[in-house]
Amino acid sequence: MTDPHDSREQLRRLQLVTDAALSKLGVEDMLHELLVRARDLLHADTATVMLLDEESGDLVATAASGLEREVNLGIRVPLGRGFAGTVAASAEPVAIDRVDATTVVSPVLVAEHMASMLGVPMITAGRVIGVLYVGARTPRAFTPADIELLQLIADRIAPATQARLHSLDRATAYALQRSLLPSRPPDIPGLEVAVRYVPGAQVGVGGDWYDVFELPSGGIGVAVGDVAGNGLRAAVVMGRIRSALRAYALETDDPADVLTRLDRKIHRFEPGAMATAIYAVIDPTLATMALSVAGHPPPMLAAPGARTHLLPVRANLPLGTHISRPRHNTEFPLPVGGTLLFYTDGLVERRARPIGEGLHRLAGAVTATGPDELCTSVMATMLDGEPAGDDIALLALRRT
Repeated sequence: MTDPHDSREQLRRLQLVTDAALSKLGVEDMLHELLVRARDLLHADTATVMLLDEESGDLVATAASGLEREVNLGIRVPLGRGFAGTVAASAEPVAIDRVDATTVVSPVLVAEHMASMLGVPMITAGRVIGVLYVGARTPRAFTPADIELLQLIADRIAPATQARLHSLDRATAYALQRSLLPSRPPDIPGLEVAVRYVPGAQVGVGGDWYDVFELPSGGIGVAVGDVAGNGLRAAVVMGRIRSALRAYALETDDPADVLTRLDRKIHRFEPGAMATAIYAVIDPTLATMALSVAGHPPPMLAAPGARTHLLPVRANLPLGTHISRPRHNTEFPLPVGGTLLFYTDGLVERRARPIGEGLHRLAGAVTATGPDELCTSVMATMLDGEPAGDDIALLALRRT
């Protein structure tokens, strides 16, 4: 027969974990409060959250109460190894009553004389995102009720930590991306230039970029690109690719050669990354330009007295495809008064609209007007009052 005192105690513990007032706290305060309650309710000395770094496959100490040193030291545990790694790999609770180098990876747990530990997986959307565990310096046996309670706490912590990471990731990526994208294009005699960058409402910041710079030869380099993916990793990769393109552009005025070198760099130092890009070099007289396209939508040209059209470029493979093929340049005249629009695919692609339809709509919106006015009108037409579903980068230039 169930002891009524035990039942009442378990109910009290569950109420403390499911307390609706916790939802009114900010993410950081809620996480801290839940870790403190986990320690108190399970009579433990420490409670720790380790989150899975999907890129490295390691669990990383992210938040703690009672043993903050694990977080401060950046303790990492490979998936499948030791106590925490086993919890994450099996997606099942694990309890141990011996804490030494044979059962745990973290030397801090051994140094702090932990005697018993209980860990449970943190799961969201059907996948393990980390581990919550408690430790006690006094030997003890964890009961099924303890496991149930700790799992309930983990279920509350999981979305809070994801929200925390998403917020940090988004804010950091946005700050990084804004620092890498010039807010004002350089003043170039004979050219008017305008740029726009709009982060996607759904996926947040990502790997879109634009660039305009003067070359040692007197020509002008123009680049627009899009790193596959979104968030902090895409923004970081974008920054490295943009910097590398600038460096290669100083060595040669051949756009295809620059993209070939950039592709080689991505293969070597950015495994798994993929990007589309256009790189163009406008000659010092501004009369012509050569450009090379790596899987990117071609620019659109509007000239006085002519029909707006996509430049008939010779397309090449995206960067990072691991297929080695020669890259090619295409040369075009740049007419006086002509306006050229470079853009990323977020401008023309929608889930419910084929890209061909988006390009047709864009052609109707591009006119031989000032670049700044053009960027504004194009964004208004293409978004039609809706938030951007993907990042959008625009670069418009007109030969005056």
